[in-house]
Amino acid sequence: MQDNYDPNDQVRIVQETVAGKEITLAHIIGGPAPIVYTKLGLNPNIDYATSAIGIMNMTPPESVVIASDIAVKAAEVYLGFADRFSGTLIITGELSAVTDAIEEVVYYFRDTLNYVSCPITKR
Repeated sequence: MQDNYDPNDQVRIVQETVAGKEITLAHIIGGPAPIVYTKLGLNPNIDYATSAIGIMNMTPPESVVIASDIAVKAAEVYLGFADRFSGTLIITGELSAVTDAIEEVVYYFRDTLNYVSCPITKR
């Protein structure tokens, strides 16, 4: 501690975010509860027993645009939410289709774009 320390002095903190190329979340929710669809504003007119929600988060956040395109072309899934500012992607559809779409996105980003990726989790 300095001898001339004054607790009323202002401290300036500079924070900087360095966006890496990574997928930080890739999760599949199989047979989600109807309330989850409702709270997320997703289409509630589906067969909940065979449905799934896939959620991903990635940086840089603009990557979601590419991931959305890959997901809807890889399988018959619906784009529930894609935010190019936060990097969040939510897709819905049958469990097998959501799984195929999430896997395709992860494989492309990892193998072609050289992103670091977390494992795909499922519950």
